Amino acid sequence: MFFKEQYQLIKDVAEDIYYHPELGYKEQRTKENIIRFLKEVNPDVDIEHFSTTGFKTTLGPEEGDTHIAFIAELDAVYAPSHMYADKETGAAHNCGHYTQVAIALAIYRYYVKTNASKNWKNKISFIFVPAEEYLDLAYRDALIEQGTITHYGGKPELMKLGVFDDIDLAICVHAIGGEFDNRTVNVNCDLAGFLYKKYTFKGKATHAGFDPFSSKNAYSMSTVFNTAVGLMRQQLDEREHVRINPIVMGSDMSTNVVPNEITVGTDLRTKTVDYLKEAAAKLDDAAKGSAIALQGDDVGTHTQMGYLPFVQNRYLSTFVQAVFDNFSEIDEIDNESFISAAGDIGDLSYMIPSIQIGYSGFTGTIHGDDFIDVDPEFIYSIFPEFVAEVLENIDENVDKEKLYKRSYSEYLSVINQIVDGSN
Repeated sequence: MFFKEQYQLIKDVAEDIYYHPELGYKEQRTKENIIRFLKEVNPDVDIEHFSTTGFKTTLGPEEGDTHIAFIAELDAVYAPSHMYADKETGAAHNCGHYTQVAIALAIYRYYVKTNASKNWKNKISFIFVPAEEYLDLAYRDALIEQGTITHYGGKPELMKLGVFDDIDLAICVHAIGGEFDNRTVNVNCDLAGFLYKKYTFKGKATHAGFDPFSSKNAYSMSTVFNTAVGLMRQQLDEREHVRINPIVMGSDMSTNVVPNEITVGTDLRTKTVDYLKEAAAKLDDAAKGSAIALQGDDVGTHTQMGYLPFVQNRYLSTFVQAVFDNFSEIDEIDNESFISAAGDIGDLSYMIPSIQIGYSGFTGTIHGDDFIDVDPEFIYSIFPEFVAEVLENIDENVDKEKLYKRSYSEYLSVINQIVDGSN
């Protein structure tokens, strides 16, 4: 009943965020409004700030044995053609992060107003994370150069800052793309990892009409590379769900001059870290061979770490299944799927056990112009109640002996090995 009574309040908060999208590490308005809400709910709220726009607040006993994180992501996608995109920045909330924030606030308000947290064994921190989407990279490059951040993604940045050092497990939620006949949640939906690759093909410029014969066409090299990528797909293991999407990133071309330099960039996504390295080597060979085929100079190769693959923690997912089995207002649970989308929850899951519970209630394609919520009652009332019960089930029954923990330095070692082995 409590969640139904606060439904309109939570929906209004969500819609305000939806109509005012902000890109990663820039979510100032979003942050201010969330903090205002938290203070209205709990005047004694204690908020810890970090990483430009990130922050957290904690409920539960100070000496709790296990520390649980509930994570909500603040940022929008760059999608200037979306109907509600910010006209100046191109930001749009067509990934559903605005609903994550609303769900977190619905649960927080419930715990505070009902005093439910007084009975917990453990602490729960609500962590609001910036910059989950891997985009607006020039701006983030500038932040890195200034020393403001170290990582493009918000969760790796928080890992570096020690925000998760005393956290034992993490729960996130995320919209499921597409339409469902029934109200649905999903668990154990693993995600791909990815690298961000850039290849700069270098040739020789000449007049395209007078002397094309002595040129070395860098654009043609990139065309051969795209053809090679297409033909190599049959050599890629289908079980790895490999995704490659080359785009032209930079070139100073004119129709009367044979181009002497062009940069092609692509994500490279795979299911596992080992195959990420193997596929990167194949891609590098395709680029080098394409340059050689047209007598180009050595290809400039740049590899940037994206996110690690996300393998959801099957032990934590059992707590979701147990609540679903006794929760009458959700019709279906989808279990054991994989998609080639990626998220920085994969990086966090390397350090601590993590799960991401999916929820329906949308139509259209995630990151598409047609993506929008169509079942707000489910998203802002029913699903938050479900998640609150999951958190309580974990609090009551989790066995800390079944959890693992790795350090940030171990994480750095892993990603450096991937990048170094792909250059």
